[in-house]
Amino acid sequence: MQKETEIKLRVSRETLAALREHPLLKKRNKSGWERRELMNQYFDTPERDLARAKVALRLRRDGEEVIQTLKTRGQSIAGLSERNEYDWNLPKAKLDVKKLDGECWPEELATLDKKTLKPIFTTDFVRERAEIAWGRGKTKVVIEAALDLGHVIVGKQKEEICELELELREGEPSALLELAAELAATLPLMPCDISKAERGYRLYDAHSYSLSLPAPQISAETPLDDAFAALGWHLLGSSQRLAEQYRFNGHWRLLQDWVENLAELRALLSSLGQAAPRQSTHDLRIALDALLEDWRPLVQAGLDDEDVRKAAPEQFLEELEDPRWGLFSLNTSRWLLARTWAADRNVRGNRQGAAQLGSWLPRLLGEEATSLQLQRYQQQPEDLAEQLPRIERIQAWLHHARQVLDIPEMDRLYGELKQLALLANEPITDESLDARKQQAIAVYQNRAWKMLLRL
Repeated sequence: MQKETEIKLRVSRETLAALREHPLLKKRNKSGWERRELMNQYFDTPERDLARAKVALRLRRDGEEVIQTLKTRGQSIAGLSERNEYDWNLPKAKLDVKKLDGECWPEELATLDKKTLKPIFTTDFVRERAEIAWGRGKTKVVIEAALDLGHVIVGKQKEEICELELELREGEPSALLELAAELAATLPLMPCDISKAERGYRLYDAHSYSLSLPAPQISAETPLDDAFAALGWHLLGSSQRLAEQYRFNGHWRLLQDWVENLAELRALLSSLGQAAPRQSTHDLRIALDALLEDWRPLVQAGLDDEDVRKAAPEQFLEELEDPRWGLFSLNTSRWLLARTWAADRNVRGNRQGAAQLGSWLPRLLGEEATSLQLQRYQQQPEDLAEQLPRIERIQAWLHHARQVLDIPEMDRLYGELKQLALLANEPITDESLDARKQQAIAVYQNRAWKMLLRL
C-alpha cells in the first residue's frame, strides 16, 4: 500500500504540447520524458457498489506488465487529492479477487459478492512522464509529471482525456500547488478533482457525478480561523466541481451556483476584520472581484434572456482557455493551505482568529444587522443596492454556520435575506421599488432579525 498525493489539471491539446517544452519543467526534468501506452479496464457491480463506497478497481496493461490497482476512499480538497492505493502485479489480464481482502478492502463492502464484479468502462491513453526535482529550502522535492492524452470509453460513448497530473514522490504537498501555480501563470490549467474513474462513471450514468461536497464540520466551539479555513476549502472545491460540470453539460443552474460560490467566498473574506488584515487578502480579493465583475452581470442578464443563457457555455469555455481561472484556483489553494491571512496579524487579530465561532459570530451578525439600517431602506428602497455587500456577508454566514446560533427561525431569515438581495440586484422600476420596500419590512419584522439587532 502507498499513499497517493496528486493534483489533476485539465488542459487543451495545445497546452499539453507547450508543457513538454516549458522552461520550468525542462530545467527541473531529471529523467527526460518517457512515453507509455496505458490500457485500463475498470470494474464494478451492476449496482455500482464500489462507486458508492468511493473505491476504484482497475486492471492496467503497461507494456508487458499487468497491474491490478485498488484505490480506496480518500480526501480531495480543491483539486489536491490524497488516498490509499494498493497495487499487485499479475501474470495475466484477469481480475484476481483473492487480492481484495484484508486491510485493503473497505469494511462497508465486506458482504459484497466479488463474483459480481464486471468490466464497465475503459480509460486508454498515452502517458508521457518525467521526474521533476528541485531544492525547496533545505528539503528536496520530487514530483512525477504525467501528460495524459486519450479517451474514456463506455460502449459507443467516449470523452477525451487531456490532462497534466502531478504526483508527489518526495516533499510537502504544498510543493505540488507551488509547481502547478508557476505553470498556470502563463498556461490555462484547470484544477479538477474528477478522476478518470469518475469520468467513466459520469459517461456511464450522467447523474453519477456528485456536485455536493460534505458540509464543513464546524460548531460553536470551532475557532474562527478553523471555521473560515473549512468554509474556504469547501467553497473553492465546490466552485471547481461546478466549473467542471458546467463545462461538461452547460446547464444554466450550475453557472449560477458557481458565481454564488465565488460571491460567498468574497463575502466571507471581507467579514473577518482584524483576523484577516486587508493586506493578507488583497491579491485574493482582486482576483475574485475580477471574476465577479465579468460573470455576475452575465448571470443577472441571463435570468430573463434565453439568448444570454444559450451563449454562456461558449463564453465559459473561453474563460477556461485563459489562465485566469486556473491561476486563481491554485493560488487560493496555496493561500488556504498556508493560512496566509494569519501570518502577520497583530495580537488583537490573533485573539479574534482564536475566538470560538459561537461567541464571535453573534457579535458580527449583530453589528451587521444594526448597520444595515433596514428602516431607512423602507423609505429609500432605490438605494438598497448600496447595502448588497453587507447583506451578502450576513447571508454567507447564515448559509454555512447558522446551526451554531441559538436563535429560532434562522432558516426563514436566510430565505428572506436571499429574496432581499435578489430584489436589490433588479433594475429600478415602480414595481421593483415597492417589492424592495415590502421585503425590507418582511426582514425587519422577522423574529430572528429582531434577536440579531439585540445582540
